Amino acid sequence: MDNFIFDFDGTLANSGKTGELATKLAFKEFDLKEPSSDDINYYMGIPIEVSFKKMAPDKKFSDAEFENLLSIFRKCYKDLETSNLTLFDGIFDSLKELHRQKRKLFVVSSKHSTALTRNLESLNINQFFDGVIGSDQVEHFKPAPDGVLETLSKFNLSPDKSIMIGDAIFDLQMGKSAGVHTAGVIWGAHDVEALKQENPDYILKSPKELLEL
Repeated sequence: MDNFIFDFDGTLANSGKTGELATKLAFKEFDLKEPSSDDINYYMGIPIEVSFKKMAPDKKFSDAEFENLLSIFRKCYKDLETSNLTLFDGIFDSLKELHRQKRKLFVVSSKHSTALTRNLESLNINQFFDGVIGSDQVEHFKPAPDGVLETLSKFNLSPDKSIMIGDAIFDLQMGKSAGVHTAGVIWGAHDVEALKQENPDYILKSPKELLEL
């Protein structure tokens, strides 16, 4: 493969319980029933603009109320991420080697681009990426193909030589819809059997296997 398109959370970085804790804190502050850890982890692959409404199906938000909930979450997340956000073992070395081999590396994430850029810089891996797309930079969120299609178009990439890599079924569905190869990683938070049911081209057990693609 020439072009590697990565998800962020659960694929490149382990945010530990950051997303889960921040979600529960935001829901609690908003006087909503706290979603279960399983529900939070399941929806981790799609933007909070979508997942929060799915986890509070009985609540009818006004636009202002919902934006306030998202703001509370983002503040909680930012407060927690410094002590929780780490790279998965082997990711830095694999990215460094792919970059050395002059492969093209990109990130397409459900995270807002402001937080995404901040996280990439704090983990010192922003240096390896040619392009980064956050949830606020696409019209339709995962599993819609917008993020991958935008990357292919902007950088004139061949789908046949490009691969979407992620730990969630939404990443694989997005990649398939965009016509690129797909790889599910099993070091993230999502269910391995669910990933296999999406029939990705590859299942990766460790970051070093990225070098074999």
